[in-house]
Amino acid sequence: MKKKNGLTIAVRSWKRAGKVYTHEYFKDTQYVVASSQADGYRETGVNVWECPDSAQGNLCRVTNWIIENCPTKWLIITDDDLSWIGRYNGNKHKKLSEQEAIEQIENSFLLAEELGVPFWGMNCIPDKGAYREYTPFSFNNYIGGPFQGFILPDFDLRYDERLYLKEDYDMTLQVCNKWRKALRVNYLNYNVKQQEGVGGCSDFRNLGVENEQFELLQKKWGSKIVKKDNSNKSGKGKLYDINPILKVPINGV
Repeated sequence: MKKKNGLTIAVRSWKRAGKVYTHEYFKDTQYVVASSQADGYRETGVNVWECPDSAQGNLCRVTNWIIENCPTKWLIITDDDLSWIGRYNGNKHKKLSEQEAIEQIENSFLLAEELGVPFWGMNCIPDKGAYREYTPFSFNNYIGGPFQGFILPDFDLRYDERLYLKEDYDMTLQVCNKWRKALRVNYLNYNVKQQEGVGGCSDFRNLGVENEQFELLQKKWGSKIVKKDNSNKSGKGKLYDINPILKVPINGV
């Protein structure tokens, strides 16, 4: 893969040739796919960054491979079904053009560099209820795996292959533990279709595996930091949210 102006936008994809569309938003998207699947993706006309078959089959393993082989200083890793980046300005939400999104991404990388943390992300929920206009940035909140930024080679952590369904929760905690902060740009958000379709993590995601992954994450970091969301927000009987609640023991927002 060729060097692209200091920024690489890498997309992990597995058994989803013909079902991806992040490149329709970010034209320079590089789909990271296993060698055995590469021709199938190329036939659809997308840009392919081929990785060994041995690097695929585990989300953490392929993410680590991308980090270790990225040719640029700035790296974005995102999902293969991202349709837009949006931002809030006060109470108003706007879906950004590709150029506007790239400008916001570049500004966020510069801010992360000034803050001394080589890892950043966006608000994972585009709904206004998840955004507080008086907190445009936060430093101890969860950063979702569908969109993450890395500054290389300063980012020297690696994803835990055991936590292939909770890897983003684990990495948020790893970063906070090492740098005492993880930059989340709350006024920016993204839209992806998680837990839908075929291929990718849907090949092995089920409630039993989710429970096992939660227990492993909690065992690694402790029950005071990783908690289960047992709240019932709908009033329709017992509910179980597969997404953990993180209580990062660092002061601040």
